[in-house]
Amino acid sequence: MTTSPGHGPLTARHRSWPWCRQCSGIALDLGSARTRAWMSGRRTILDVPTVTFPGDGATCPVQRGAIVDIPGTARMLGRLLGHRLPRPGRPLLILTTPALGGTAYRAAARAAVEILRPRTVLTVPAARAVAVAEDADLARPLLVVDIGAHLTEVTLLVDGAVTDARHTALGTGDLDSLAPPTRITEAVAAMVTAMLEQDHTHRTRDALRRGALLAGGGALRPDIAHRLTERLHAPVRPVPAPHTAAVRGAASLLRAAHTHPSTTAVTDAGHLGRPAPHPRP
Repeated sequence: MTTSPGHGPLTARHRSWPWCRQCSGIALDLGSARTRAWMSGRRTILDVPTVTFPGDGATCPVQRGAIVDIPGTARMLGRLLGHRLPRPGRPLLILTTPALGGTAYRAAARAAVEILRPRTVLTVPAARAVAVAEDADLARPLLVVDIGAHLTEVTLLVDGAVTDARHTALGTGDLDSLAPPTRITEAVAAMVTAMLEQDHTHRTRDALRRGALLAGGGALRPDIAHRLTERLHAPVRPVPAPHTAAVRGAASLLRAAHTHPSTTAVTDAGHLGRPAPHPRP
């Protein structure tokens, strides 16, 4: 049985959604340009701009992998999801996080999602969520390149856990005639090169030889995928529906945690660490 601070025990046995009426669940991916959410009992993913309206105009409460306005983020989530939650009831919530977000990001995110009155909040690195959505073999080293609108991350997963990660405050939203796609591909190549140089094991090289997963809105651009393949001299595979891969992977983990919470290793007061061997989500 898993316990969430302040919210009591999480029941270990539930029926699968949508047949379970005891509780609700939310998978959430907060991006600087788009926020995506999946709720138990729904077939579609909610996909809206990450904006809030504190006064006469719109502002962006999440910027380049950081929550810069916690109250604004809370207002946005309340407007998007609050009226969709069943009453009474407190949802189980899984939130994707940047690999380098750290405890500061998780603390800010937990403060913002309190408006949804969750009974438990679990966080998962976005790269692992992407790997779960792709049903990748997490027993082998895996490189995930996530190119968002304003942030690009390169993450090395070993046994499903983040062992190295790099990011740059650059994304597809920054590209124009003066900033061609080569800016992103060169930045990714530089990050991968640094990882290879600082890895005294063979794991990064094995992951690169296996081929990198490409996610985020940047994976929708064939020119970026092609340039990365050439620049890295390794296969680069865009995942299906790459812009929603992180939230779909979080939804898969949410369903697994809902029906079998004892099979998911939870550390750091609700951070999803290394996955349990059986069953694989």
